[in-house]
Amino acid sequence: QVQLVESGGGLVQAGGSLRLSCAPSGIIFSINNMGWYRQAPGKARELVARITRGGSKDYADAVKGRFIISRDNAKNTVHLEMNSLKPEDTAVYYCNAQITTFRINQATDYWGQGTQVTVSS
Repeated sequence: QVQLVESGGGLVQAGGSLRLSCAPSGIIFSINNMGWYRQAPGKARELVARITRGGSKDYADAVKGRFIISRDNAKNTVHLEMNSLKPEDTAVYYCNAQITTFRINQATDYWGQGTQVTVSS
């Protein structure tokens, strides 16, 4: 049973920083792309940042220059450093990973339960 567990969310003042982490659990054969998405009330879920196994990164325009995504392939973890946070960043943040397991020998999308990030002005 592969699961993605996010941590690091919370309440922070505008201009502050938070570091989100995502740690898959279960028997994993390999992980390809990993990323972070977010969804605010009344809005659709949107991509925040993604990173390939080789380390190539993509960011949403709204977070470029403020957020940094990284991964540790040895630990199968992915992180999101969020700096200069704005109230507009308030949302539930979800970890995403494309994982191949021994049970299903094909890359499959997995999602975490989400972690709340609230930025006050």
